Amino acid sequence: MKPMFGKTPRQVLGNNGEDLAASYLTKNGYRILTRNFRTRFGELDIVCLKAGTVVYVEVKTRIGRLFGTPEEAITTRKIRRILTAANIFQSAHPELPESIRLDCVSVEFDPSSGKLARLEHIENITQ
Repeated sequence: MKPMFGKTPRQVLGNNGEDLAASYLTKNGYRILTRNFRTRFGELDIVCLKAGTVVYVEVKTRIGRLFGTPEEAITTRKIRRILTAANIFQSAHPELPESIRLDCVSVEFDPSSGKLARLEHIENITQ
């Protein structure tokens, strides 16, 4: 993990997870439109485009599984907040396709070595 001055360890962990997720998505044919789009209703970690669909990606990063897997942290309330932010983003960008999808990228680091243990892309988490 790369250090970031002026950030909390949690923010550094989250930023490293988002960097890995963005790299993974790019390598798999997704075009990143923006990262960390913030509204007063919530934040969109990564907004990308693939095959005529706008994909909103929630990135969850954890060290180990003491508190469960990263994807288990995505609650129904969190999904509603993401979808609200996605609607705001879509409204601000009418040129984008209407087709949308909400995905998750789970990033886990090994607690003993600090190395990447797992990166998993889960498509369409609203189903």
